This record gives sequence, structure tokens and C-alpha cells, in this order.
Amino acid sequence: MIKIDSKNIRIWSRLGPSGAVGSAAMEMVESNPKVLMLTADLCFFSGLERFREQYPDKLYNFGIAEQNMVGAAGGLAKEGFIPFVSTYASFCSSRCADQVRVNMAYMKLPIKMLGLTAGYGAGILGATHISVEDIAFMRSLPNIVVLSPADCTEVIKCMLAAAKTNDPTYIRLTGPVNTPVIYKEDYDFEIGKAIQLKQGEDVCFIAAGSMVSQSLKAAAILEEEGISCSVINMHTIKPLDEETVNVASDNHRLVITVEEHSILGGLGSAVSEVLVKKEKHAPLDIIGIEDLFVKPGDYQYQIEQSGLTGEQIAERVSTMYRYIKE
Repeated sequence: MIKIDSKNIRIWSRLGPSGAVGSAAMEMVESNPKVLMLTADLCFFSGLERFREQYPDKLYNFGIAEQNMVGAAGGLAKEGFIPFVSTYASFCSSRCADQVRVNMAYMKLPIKMLGLTAGYGAGILGATHISVEDIAFMRSLPNIVVLSPADCTEVIKCMLAAAKTNDPTYIRLTGPVNTPVIYKEDYDFEIGKAIQLKQGEDVCFIAAGSMVSQSLKAAAILEEEGISCSVINMHTIKPLDEETVNVASDNHRLVITVEEHSILGGLGSAVSEVLVKKEKHAPLDIIGIEDLFVKPGDYQYQIEQSGLTGEQIAERVSTMYRYIKE
């Protein structure tokens, strides 16, 4: 059984989300021989090199043929296997779109898809590898569960939980190597149930993926200004924890969603779809990537260009909060 302790948490953080995939894969295959790992020529970026050496018969490399990989995963799933497929997140929602729609959504086959370097994780490679629309595509398809882990420990939690369900599942991996640690010890994880990381009264951040750490930074800055903040890790974007969203709106003066994804169709859209049903709800601001292509660059550069650092988020929220308070 995988040990979630301070030592391993530090190691996973250094490796980044993709590196954590390898640790989860080793754990899963040791406890369930039906688990298989499929990759599209991304063994290294999927953290699967050690897995390949130890379990060569459990890993299939399809080369740059993502559509074929998902199609084969469908066949393996029909035969009772639990296939995890990994490729760049930008390819999950574009190159594989037809296979995802038919094999995962329509046929409800329990394929588990790992979207590597989602958001700006591979931004240095340019627009073809920047993935800011994948959540919008995946959550629009019936039957697909969409997960967005906040740190490397949660990557492992998501994979272990997904392996135990019969649901087709998309796991979106955001953030660079040396990923900020959100969870410093083991904790209870449940698909579809958000986790409150910080309790406040004025502003509630609802964040997913890499933006959980940035929201915690923003909350700390705002606290110094006298603005009390809650922070919620919405690791499951579909099915969304609607109860937590409604409670957040009822108990705060302002709700903020934060995501490393387009402001169209992602977490912010999902939350707004819940709040619009209420007769009265707190004002909502959706913070994410604007409707444009960002220039190639390293991860930090692109985050700054999109206004997604903790400092930039705090400045924006401070202005909005003081406006609604007047």
C-alpha cells in the first residue's frame, strides 16, 4: 500500500503531477492486475519509466497515435481491464475527440484518461500544446467524470479512486515540477465531494488544480487587508459538489472561482450554472484564462500574463470586494 507521509509528499512535489502518476501506477498494478497503462510516446512525461522496467507487460506505447490508443483502451475495457491512457491534455480533447465521445461517453467504458501538462504545463511548446479548453469539452459529454487534483498527493488519490469505479474518467494534471504542497499528510478523498481548506466569512475562493495554491496565497494577502477568506478545493468538476457551492454563496459576500482554464466552459461556468438556479446568490467572479491564445513561454511567464498569480488574484478580488461592500 502506498505510503502518504512527509517524505513521499516532498518527492512527489519535486517530480510534479506527471511524476506522481508513476507512483500511483505502481501501487495500482500491485493491488489489481487488471490495471494497464497506455501512453502515446510519453513514457517519460507520464512518469512511467520505472513502471515500464518493472511491469513491461502492463504498459503499451502507441506512439503518436492518440486516437488508436483510446480505441484500444475501449477494447481492453470491454475485456474487463482498467486502462489508464496518458497524453497531452490538449490532445485529449482534440485529437481523440471522437473516440472519447463514443468509447468513453456514449459506451460508458471505464477508460481513465490522464491529461498531462494541462493549462500552461507545456506552454513553451506553443498553442498546439496549451490546453485551456479540455474541461469544457469533457464536462459537456454525458457520463464522464472530470477531476482536477490540487497537488501531487491528490493526483495519486484521484487515480486510486478512479480505478475503483466503473465510470469513464478524465484526470486533468496542472502545474509544473516542484508543485506546491497542499496536503502535508494523508486525508480523506471522495470523488464529488469538495474539501474546505480554509474558513472565512467575506470571500470564498472555489478553485481547482494548480489554482488552489494560488488561491491560498491570495487569501493570505487579503487577510492582511482585513478581508476574511474561505478556500475550497473543488477537485471534482463533474459531478460538481452543488451543496458546497450553494453553502459558499449563502455564507459569503463574494464568490470567486479560479482555474488554469478558459473562463468559458470550465469550473467558473459550472459554478455559475448552479448559482443561477438560486433566487438570490452572492456575486460571482470567474478568474481564469481569457478567450485568447497566449504567447509561448515558460509556466511562470504565462501564469503572470493571464493574471493568475496569488498577488494578481488578490489585487483583483480586493478591488471587487470593496466595490460590492460600498
